[in-house]
Amino acid sequence: MWEKHIAPIQQKLDFYASKGKRVFVSSSFQTHSIPMLHILSRHYQDIPVYFLDTGYHFPETLFFRDQIVELLGLNLQIVESSVPKIAQRDDTGQLLFASDPDRCCYLNKVLPLEPVLKTHDVWISGVRKDQTQFRSGLKEETEGIYDTLRYHPILEWSSKMIWAYKKDHQLPEHPLDAQGYLSIGCIPCTRKWDDSNGERGARWSGMTKEECGIHTEFAVN
Repeated sequence: MWEKHIAPIQQKLDFYASKGKRVFVSSSFQTHSIPMLHILSRHYQDIPVYFLDTGYHFPETLFFRDQIVELLGLNLQIVESSVPKIAQRDDTGQLLFASDPDRCCYLNKVLPLEPVLKTHDVWISGVRKDQTQFRSGLKEETEGIYDTLRYHPILEWSSKMIWAYKKDHQLPEHPLDAQGYLSIGCIPCTRKWDDSNGERGARWSGMTKEECGIHTEFAVN
């Protein structure tokens, strides 16, 4: 069943390798991230997997990350913001996640990823069209800034495919899944799933914000 979905990914990565492309993967280590990491780990364990450590992750996410890294033998690379948390406050002293989440995301996710893009040729990301309006308009391959090609190997996968792949390959779930979290980001900006808002509806609850910025800021208009 899965070979028809996996074979094109392998062919694409073989092509990048044949051209000497410097490839990296970004992952938030949520349950829906694991099928892509599993596919890559079967043949391309040397590809670095970058995790953006914002300092606000759930402890369960860090535990799950380490579990998956050990299980799949991933080449984990952790990057953090160069801006200390004491400097991530507004004029009133509030931390930015409370008063300006876009700025908080920029400092803790966009800014740390920028040097990685500058030193690689291909960025592999597990975004899917059914997640947000922005992602629904993406292509499998698209041009990014700093001449970095963006490759989205599971862009057309549905949430049902993600869960079926995970089940068929006996892959573990994020510990918070069972507690009602379907899309898990930073603690201050994540709520339990509300079935009225879709998979990512509990991220930045009550706001129109749907993206942290790493996919929108590094897009070529």
